[in-house]
This record gives sequence, C-alpha cells and structure tokens, in this order.
Amino acid sequence: MELSFCPVCAAGLIERQDEQDGARIRLACPEGHWTHWDNPLPVLAALVEVEGRILLARNAAWPEKMFALITGFMERGETPEQGIARELKEETNLDAGQISLIGVYEFIKKNEVIIAYHVKAGGEIRLSEELLEFRLIEPEKLRPWSAGTGYAMADWMRSRGLEPVFTDWSSS
Repeated sequence: MELSFCPVCAAGLIERQDEQDGARIRLACPEGHWTHWDNPLPVLAALVEVEGRILLARNAAWPEKMFALITGFMERGETPEQGIARELKEETNLDAGQISLIGVYEFIKKNEVIIAYHVKAGGEIRLSEELLEFRLIEPEKLRPWSAGTGYAMADWMRSRGLEPVFTDWSSS
C-alpha cells in the first residue's frame, strides 16, 4: 500500500528525517499530525506435523516445485498461538493440537517478523483456494531454504537431532 495523505488532516505526506534517528527518512504529515513508522509486520508460520510427517504446501502464486510452511497474519484480539491454529484450520482444515514455539526470525526483504511454531495437528486435509497442493514429508527428508521460514525448519530439525541440508527454491 502506498501512502500519500495524512489520515488525520489529509495533507500530502512528505519525507523527513526521523527526529531521534537522523539516518532514517520517514513519511510524515507536514503539520506534525502523523508519522508512518513502517514497522515490520508479524507473520505466523507453522511447521505442521501430521502423524509423524511434515506438511508442506504450495501457494497458488508459486512455481510448481515450491512448497513451504503454512503461514498467515495475526488478527486483532488473538494470541500468536490462536492465530496459527486459526490459519491452519482456514488453509488446511486441520485442527491444531500441541503448539510450541520454534523461534522468531527476520524477513527483512518483506519487512516482516516471523513467529514460527511446531504444530502437531490432526484431521482431514482439505486445502483452501489459496493453496494448490501439499506434501507430507518424513522429517529427515526435509530440505530447508535459506530464508525466514526455512531457518525455522532447520532449527526444528536440529532440535530433533537432524542435521539440515539446505536447498534453493529451484531444486525443491
């Protein structure tokens, strides 16, 4: 979303130096009503375990061989754990059982902070229209990627005594 006007007075926004960090340029109201801080957005990610295997899914917007963790945004009024359970249900129809934090990861390229969980889930997998297909993979056969949720997968694997072997998206 491109911001152009102050949400308080509708004046055209200008770029100006941050008062406390002169190296940062921020969009701001020329009258001082509002500043766009452009803070990172929290994203939830689930490394979903179903009967001992890990669910990876392909988003409708991705190339054929690109599969990843289930992700989504938190909504107002929910905890991260409630949010990941909701996203899992919406995207896969699975019910979240045990939910445990893997870690928090930066994804600077998209100005996001990823909160990643290991989720033991059950039920019948039915994908939303957002996802085209899924795979259930043995944990030792996982191949994490060198970006946000891939690092979460690698950390989870290490916590299980598995040494991750990283791949790039093109060979997934």
